Amino acid sequence: MGEDGPVVLDASAVLAYLQAETGWERVETVLVGALMSTVNFSEVLAKVAERGGQPAAVDQQLRPQLELVPFSAEHALAAAALRPLTRHLGLGDRACLALGLERGVNVLTADRAWARLDSSYRVEVLR
Repeated sequence: MGEDGPVVLDASAVLAYLQAETGWERVETVLVGALMSTVNFSEVLAKVAERGGQPAAVDQQLRPQLELVPFSAEHALAAAALRPLTRHLGLGDRACLALGLERGVNVLTADRAWARLDSSYRVEVLR
């Protein structure tokens, strides 16, 4: 858990952690107790499968450490409302951002495209 409580992790941040890419150490410091939308968790597992890895093994490794938050109708509405201001981001990104806004916590991502967001979104870009 982060110093000020939990953070929301984007799929790119978790993938950076799993692949020991730039910023992985920061993810490691907040991983236990971090929040993650089930949409973003699915993105991580899909990317692992795409790269020839074992999604079930990664699920077993990560699930006990994370608080997975189901993508609800409320999250769908919040993500949709973000679309006009975040056209450069995908649905998974907006799902992650909506969760961060709902919980009032920082979102951790490795995706540089997020750096263009207004500072009110409480986003930390790893690289």
